[in-house]
Amino acid sequence: MTERRPTERADAARNRRAILDATAALLAEHGAAGVTMDRVAAAAGVGKGTIFHRFGSRAGLLYELVAEGAVALMAEVSSGPPPLGPGAPATDRLLAFFDAMTSSVTDDVELIAAYQAMPPHPRSAEFHTFWAQHIGTLLREVRPDIDAETVGALLLSTVGGELAQRMARAGEVDRLRSAVAELVRSVLRTP
Repeated sequence: MTERRPTERADAARNRRAILDATAALLAEHGAAGVTMDRVAAAAGVGKGTIFHRFGSRAGLLYELVAEGAVALMAEVSSGPPPLGPGAPATDRLLAFFDAMTSSVTDDVELIAAYQAMPPHPRSAEFHTFWAQHIGTLLREVRPDIDAETVGALLLSTVGGELAQRMARAGEVDRLRSAVAELVRSVLRTP
C-alpha cells in the first residue's frame, strides 16, 4: 500500500514560494551576508515566525533552495527529454549535464557560495552520489579505458569550484560554459 503524503495548503504553498523567491532575490542582490530572516520576511511579505516554522533556520532555508535546484536537475536527468534525459547518446548526455550543472552554479552563484560555507546539506551524500553515478555510467560507456569515477569527480569539481564562481561574478558565464564543454569533449575523445 502506498502512503499518501498530505497535500500542502494553498496559502502555505504560496508562502513557501514567496519565501524561496525572496531569498533567491536577496542572494542575487546582496550575497549571502545580505540574507537575514528579517529581510526575507519583509521581502516575502510574511512574518519571521513563518520562515522559522517552515525552514527551522537560515541554513534550513538555504538548504531548501539548494535542494530545489538539485532535485529538479535530478528529475531532468532521470526522466526529462534528451539530451539531458534518457534517449540521447552518452556523449550528448554528458555535454548536456555539464552545461546544465554549469548553468545551475552560475545562475545561483551566491547560493552556491553560501552553501559551500555551511555544514554539508542533509541530502549532500544523496545528491553527490547521484551525480557521480550518472557521470560515471556515461563516461564508462564512451571511454571504458579510463577511471570513470575519478575523471568524473575531477570534471564535476571544475564546475563548483572557486574559478567558476569568480568567472560567474565577473560576467564570464559564456566563456566558462564553453571551457567546461571543451574540457568534457577533450575527455570524451578517444586517444
